[in-house]
Order: sequence, then C-alpha cells, then structure tokens
Amino acid sequence: MTLKPARPIIIDTDPGQDDAVAILLALASPELQVLAITAVAGNVPLALTTRNARILLELAGRQDIPVYAGAIRPLVRPLVTAENVHGKTGLDGPDLPEPTMPLAPGDAIDFIIRTLRERPAGSVTLCPLGPLTNIALALVRAPDIAPRIAEIVLMGGGCFEGGNITPAAEFNIFVDPHAAEVVFKSGVPITMMPLDVTHQVLTTRARIAAIRALGNRSGEVVAQMLEFFERFDVAKYQSDGGPLHDPCVIAYLLRPEIFQGRHINVEIETRSELTMGMTVADWWGVTGRAANARFIRKVDSDAFFALLCERLAQLP
Repeated sequence: MTLKPARPIIIDTDPGQDDAVAILLALASPELQVLAITAVAGNVPLALTTRNARILLELAGRQDIPVYAGAIRPLVRPLVTAENVHGKTGLDGPDLPEPTMPLAPGDAIDFIIRTLRERPAGSVTLCPLGPLTNIALALVRAPDIAPRIAEIVLMGGGCFEGGNITPAAEFNIFVDPHAAEVVFKSGVPITMMPLDVTHQVLTTRARIAAIRALGNRSGEVVAQMLEFFERFDVAKYQSDGGPLHDPCVIAYLLRPEIFQGRHINVEIETRSELTMGMTVADWWGVTGRAANARFIRKVDSDAFFALLCERLAQLP
C-alpha cells in the first residue's frame, strides 16, 4: 500500500487555548506536514502569541518547526485582544515553562510569500486560526501567490449563530475585517469554520476527563487549558462546556467527511460600526453573487473528539 505524502500546511495563529489544541492536533497527525507556525496579534499581543507558539512546539517535542513573527496590529483598526477569555498570557490554566527555542529570523509575511513561490503551485494549504492580517498582507504584497495556494481553511465568522464579540461579528473577523475582506475577495479556495459549526463542538466534563485520562503530559496540559478556557463561554451561553473553535480547521483537513456545508457567497462588513466584521453569508443564494467560500455548518462532534483523543495520545 502506498502512503499518501503528508499535506504541507502553514498554521497562522494567535494562541489562545483553542489554537493550542489545534496546533497539537496538527503536530500529532502524520497526514500533515507543518512547515511553520506564523504568529499574529489577536487573542493576545504578538509578543505573547510568538511565545505561546514556541511553548506548544516544545511541549510536543517539535522544536524543528520554525515560528515566525507577523503583524503586530490589524491593517486599519486598533488591535482588540481577548485576555478576558484566554487570560493574561493567552494560555492561562496550566503552569508552562518559558520557551527556550528562538524565533525564526525574518518576517512571517515574507516566509509565507517565499514558501508559496518556492513550492509547487497548489501544494500548500494555509490554516489561519486568528485574525487574517498576515494572510492579507502576503496577498497584497505578492498578488502572484494567490493562484499558488491550494486552499485556505480558516476559523472565523458566523451566520445563524450571530457573533461572539458583537451581536453581528465573530472575534477573528472583527479584529481585522479589512484583512478578511482582502482574503475573501482573493479568489483563493476558502473553507471556513464559523461559529455555526464550532458551537457544536463542546468541551463537556466527560470529554475533558477523557483527554486527561490519556495519561500523558500533553493530555493533562490540554485538560487544564480547556478547564480555564471554557469558563467564559459556559457562563455566557449556559452550555455544557465551551466551544472548541480552532481545532475544527485541523480536524477538517484530517476527516472532511465528518463535516457538512455548502459553497456560498460570503462578504465582509467593513463600513458599519454597528455590524463591523460581520460575515454576510448568503446561505440561501438570494443575492446572485458568486460563491467564494465553503461555509461549514455541521459536524459530528463525537467523531471530532474521538479523533482529538486518538491524536493527543500520540504526543509526549
């Protein structure tokens, strides 16, 4: 039997406990080749997102993967962060050592451009887990890379679930709506994991207990992170656990068959302060605008957590 070659991906992220779980899921999956982690300001400022990415690589024993620092702020608007959700470090919960591995020399945006130009066209998938600033800057700086991107699979937006930072907007898109507009108008194939699907993936007590029961250091760290992270959403939504947003991106790459969605048109609101960052999703096809994204709306949450536990068990 011939094994398929690993899929090359770049994880663009602002860790964040849910980003952390997504990163660990990718590192534990031989189907994926993580070329680098490119950090962006979002959940916490850039100095912390670059720190957190390196902490996670060291936890997984993957210091061979470089971490590049990207945009320190959104394209147009002031930076909005989410320490109220993620804690002052972004990874509050477990007691984690400071990283010893250095940042990679150079800039995240230059790395993205260089990698897409050097590797075969259509071979690299971009996986943004935070605001889309780095991706937009790369597309603006080097428009020639757009047709070379295999796909952008991102966490962001919402439709029927509304928003989670304003009534209309999801956090990642709200932080840099102008960057999101660039990305969604780029012509690159996009698959989006909106709140509509991530709110189905809840970190219940039983699921956290199953992760802790894996018995490894990574499982214990993830359990502690999720216990801290879920408290905010449990209080807000009165739900049995908090939604695990960003790992949906990686799970989709590994098990696309457990997700359901459709190709639709998605436009980004950048002009109204009332609805700034809203993903105007034409689910019913009423506008006549051309589809530009695969909008995922359903997931088999039990299959998702089975995959997560199976893979986390492979880590140190």
